[in-house]
Order: sequence, then structure tokens, then C-alpha cells
Amino acid sequence: MKKALDIRTRQLLGNVIEDNLDYLVRFATIRIGNKAEAEDIVLEAVRRILESDLSNIKQESIKMYLFRIVYNLCKDFYHTCGNIRTLSEIDDEIPDSSREDVMDLEEIERLNSILDNLPDKEAEAVRMRVIDELSFVEISLILSTPASTLKSRFKSGMEKIRKQYLKNQ
Repeated sequence: MKKALDIRTRQLLGNVIEDNLDYLVRFATIRIGNKAEAEDIVLEAVRRILESDLSNIKQESIKMYLFRIVYNLCKDFYHTCGNIRTLSEIDDEIPDSSREDVMDLEEIERLNSILDNLPDKEAEAVRMRVIDELSFVEISLILSTPASTLKSRFKSGMEKIRKQYLKNQ
């Protein structure tokens, strides 16, 4: 039987969701390249966190727990769908009033193409640190990986990006 959340936890959870909703959608969109699907993933993450037992989670960790759910749902989506549509494939579906979204999608597609040349673990460390602007401690909580390991992956990934950039000049 699911334990009901106490009032304080519900208020905290509501504040975390409200404060981070747009950021979570951006976080998911960067990973899967489709804003509508990203919104669905975030809604599923909110549903899951509302149904979970948060009694064993420190209240300051609820935000990272929510990010971890979104991250895992994005990984699941990517593995099950595999064929993520690119900007050129969905451009006709975007209304003219959403040209700002097109620019965001173009930037996301460009950044993801750069990161596609890196090993997955390095790319994710760079993506979370640079694009998502998360600290290594926050990334560590989301990925359940030591911060020192993430720093090494980040450094290695950035070095490979720098070498590729210099090679292409």
C-alpha cells in the first residue's frame, strides 16, 4: 500500500516541479530531439515521482531524483524508438509562430552532432555540465557515478572536442 505524502513533502515536491518544469523539458528535448515527446517524458516523470515513496529520500535530493527519472525515461525512449527524427524531418510540423523553437532545435541538433563523436559516457558528462549547466555533484546524483569519475569523463570529452575543432580549422 502506497504511503501518502505528508503536507510538507507535497509542498516541497510541488515547488520543485514548478521551479524546474521548463528546465526538465529542455533537459529531455536535448536528449531526444523532440519537444513534444520531451514534454510527455516530463509528465510521466512527474506522475512517477508522485506515486513513489519519498520517505527514504532526503528532501534536498528530490530535485535530482526527478532529474534522474527524466534522464532514465529519455534513455528508455532512445533505446526503444532508436529512430529519433531530426530537425529537417519535423520542420514542416512546426507552426510559423514557433520559429524560436526551430532555432532551439537547430542548436540542439548541432550540439548533439558534435557530441555523437564522443563515447556515450563522456558525451553525457559534457552535455550535463555544459548544456544543462549542472554541477558535478548534481550530475553524480543523477547518474549514480562518483563526481571524480564524471570530472575525468568531462575533461577527456572536452579534450577530444578541442582536438576535433583544431583539426577542422
